[in-house]
Amino acid sequence: MKNPLALSILFAAVLAQNAVAQAPAWPAITQQNRPWTRWWWEGSAVNQQDLTRLLTQYQQAGLGGVEITAIYGVKGAESQFIDFISPKWLDMLGHTLAESKKLGTGVDVAQASGWPFGGPWVTPADACKYVAYQTYSVKGGEQLAEKVSFMQKPISTAIGRKVDIKQLKDPVATNPNLQALALEQVRFEKLLPLQALMAYPEKGPAIDLTSKVDASGKLTWKAPAGAAWTLYAVFQGWHGKQVERAGPGGEGDVVDHFSKTATQHYLQRFDERFKGGDIKGIRAFFNDSYEVDDAQGEANWTPLMFSEFLARRKYDLRQHLPALFGKASADENQRVLVDYRETISELLLENYTQTWATWAHGYGVKIRNQAHGSPANILDLYAATDIPETEGENLTRIKFASSAAHVTGKPLTSAETATWENDHFLSKLSDVKKAVDRMLLGGVNHVFYHGTAYSPQAAAWPGWLFYAAVEFNPQNPFWQDFGQLNKYAARCQSFLQAGQPANDVLLYLPQYDAYQRPGNKALLQHFDGIEHGFKGMPVDDTSELLLKQGFGYDFISDKQVQQVQVQASGSGLRTSGGAQYRTILVPAARTMPLETWQHLVALAQAGATVVVQDALPTDVPGLGDLPRRQVAFKKLVGQLQFKPTAGGQRATVGKGAFLVGADVPQLLAQAGVQRETLVDSGLQCERRRMASGHTYFLANWSDKPINAWVPLATPAKAANLYDPMTEQLGVAAVRQSAKGQPEVYVQLAPGGSCLIDTKAAASGPAYAYYSPAGAAQPVAGPWEVRFVSGGPTMPAPLKTTQLESWTKLAGEAGQKFAGTATYSTTFAQPGGSATGYLLDLGRVAQSARVQLNGQEIGVLLGPTYQLYVPKSQLQSVNMLTLSVSNTMANRIIDMDRTGQEWKKFYNVNMAAKLKENRGDDGLFTAAKWLPLESGLLGPVTLTPVQAGGLPK
Repeated sequence: MKNPLALSILFAAVLAQNAVAQAPAWPAITQQNRPWTRWWWEGSAVNQQDLTRLLTQYQQAGLGGVEITAIYGVKGAESQFIDFISPKWLDMLGHTLAESKKLGTGVDVAQASGWPFGGPWVTPADACKYVAYQTYSVKGGEQLAEKVSFMQKPISTAIGRKVDIKQLKDPVATNPNLQALALEQVRFEKLLPLQALMAYPEKGPAIDLTSKVDASGKLTWKAPAGAAWTLYAVFQGWHGKQVERAGPGGEGDVVDHFSKTATQHYLQRFDERFKGGDIKGIRAFFNDSYEVDDAQGEANWTPLMFSEFLARRKYDLRQHLPALFGKASADENQRVLVDYRETISELLLENYTQTWATWAHGYGVKIRNQAHGSPANILDLYAATDIPETEGENLTRIKFASSAAHVTGKPLTSAETATWENDHFLSKLSDVKKAVDRMLLGGVNHVFYHGTAYSPQAAAWPGWLFYAAVEFNPQNPFWQDFGQLNKYAARCQSFLQAGQPANDVLLYLPQYDAYQRPGNKALLQHFDGIEHGFKGMPVDDTSELLLKQGFGYDFISDKQVQQVQVQASGSGLRTSGGAQYRTILVPAARTMPLETWQHLVALAQAGATVVVQDALPTDVPGLGDLPRRQVAFKKLVGQLQFKPTAGGQRATVGKGAFLVGADVPQLLAQAGVQRETLVDSGLQCERRRMASGHTYFLANWSDKPINAWVPLATPAKAANLYDPMTEQLGVAAVRQSAKGQPEVYVQLAPGGSCLIDTKAAASGPAYAYYSPAGAAQPVAGPWEVRFVSGGPTMPAPLKTTQLESWTKLAGEAGQKFAGTATYSTTFAQPGGSATGYLLDLGRVAQSARVQLNGQEIGVLLGPTYQLYVPKSQLQSVNMLTLSVSNTMANRIIDMDRTGQEWKKFYNVNMAAKLKENRGDDGLFTAAKWLPLESGLLGPVTLTPVQAGGLPK
């Protein structure tokens, strides 16, 4: 027997070692931790000198990398345009890769000039298609007199102008001056090829007449005597969707996403251009969303649709054309529509997404993909992506991408961040911080700003811009303080890119219920979060309820459910990616595939608890092999024997159970799920599982400060507390509640955020909490104000005792000014025994860099402008200097009022987000705006505080 004393000493030594190892420290910041930005190459009119200059500025500002997106050009720069993936374009890419390697930054590349995938090398055979149909009636014993044909109606639409289709050549890519044309959709008048002609009797199977139609459309067939026959002719049309926002060399038809051949042909152009080159520095290729069907009609067909459908659904779609087009019984219509939409989803997954991923991996490159908006189960599309990417402002929408990443073990979820955050020039860094926080709360851990336009040094202010962006450019005054936001985001992501997801609930996505919803004269249904595809279904309210109640969850698809296993311990679930969950919640699904239901039953038999909201599913979706599937489904459901339980009913199945009822929170509690009650105080959180505990990201979006004990739903004996904005860190105050629940003391100003890293034990300096030790004391001035950078001209220096907007203090020059001004004053060291002072700048428009006695002590982005100043940093007389930057808005107002040209872009020439900001030409204008408040608005105060232990 081993010596118990020796074992005890060894165990104590391990504990001591762990305690030392768990002292609070910021992780080393990597390229991937830092935020990246979408980098628009307008007209691809780039040069090596400016590429190097800009990449250096981006790196110095704290960006981790760029995603190159070639886009429409700038008027007047035509001689500098470079065609997309031409040899010269690839030279510029090579220079970018080389310079980025020197700088330690990363590079992704969008694999189209604009979006979606498409271009001049996409032939009509590979372009996106639509289906058209026509019906004919033939009496028994007679022949069809009219020709079986369908003439495609012409369409020609463009951005901001009318286009005469008679002036366009077919194919579209052969037309000159496509930048100026800015075409959106083009369909030429032409006869469409026939895909099938089926004759339907009143009873019995349809007859295939396709081969009996000659090239002129004449049908050689006599209907059998008797009742009339209905003929359905199916034609394949060219959708005509053009690549949106395309740059030179990228204009043309959008590819057929449902065709593997079309996808391969599209990618072959890149093979040809990459041959002999070195693209090893590219981290990921990028697809900027689906967006094929934001045009007239929809791309809902592919040449092999009938054969693909037969192989996948195991019946001939041609026998059910009336149901496909909504002309059969309601039940058959619904079932065939479901099967059609499932087939479309699989084609988009396999023939586009997986084909693209396999191709990219052959180069050692990842894919980053925005699946939202696709006519498919986007959870499966995201799961086939190395780095799923989302966008938007709704947490349930954001969670689709992060859910797929969590469930399938993808370490990164990226997000197009701050798109159209506000109308042009209005977004503040504090607004962007909130947009970043929203993404982090939704499970994103790899932020991409939207975005940064390449702008040559020779371009006059405001430089080259993009229409749907917060302009993250050096010419924006907030660039002075942009680095602080980037440090903040990098610190947050250094934690959130580590560990594993720590949500408890797998929320089943009732995709087949959504597939059943009839379209508005449309076959496809597009899915983008809950809002588009699931709005009004039970999962809509349930997903919001879980957020509001503090239940951590991830959405899960049928394919992903069927890969879930019960953990070896016999309780809890493990997904294909290794993530751990406590239960699966089915939100009142009416239909469910037999395979999914069978797997849920098997999980329960192995020890899982499956929670079903309201009632069990009642049927299987689709038409193929329907009687057998229905019998098997009903047999499994009938085997469940329910008994009353709190909140609903319980059926024991093997080692586990099904819980059914309307009270979802109560049922989840029975399944062993604890909610994060911290949401009741107005906090929001995202949680990650680490080897030694959990990491929490907390955000206070309320208008009140949080100074409270915050309960955690996970075990914790100790915790380290981190402020990612100020870099303050320390061992947090932790206590156990009367119920044995850990609580951490947190201080957060409105708009503030923090990271809590829980441990079994922690050592190191305690986190410094602040307690007021006296009344606020004014820093009254007088203030010397100097305008140090910006334009159009520098207002004269001034002195003031009254803090107000420099648009008032500095006269007309101040009203036009966009840039930075310094505010300087002196103040005597306050008396008293406080350990330090809380410097509060009051109101600031918009960000401030703080210097005390010649030393920079912080950068404040808002919405709260407060900073702790230790007493040790004060002298008997102190010099306080505040460098305050506004936005671009006031200078733009002056330019628009005086007719100075800055909107000089092809395609979409600075559209406005808000209709009230549109001029007579329909474009954005700030001419009607009043100058926006700018500068230090105050009041500035110092409040004595005690720093150290818990506030009294």
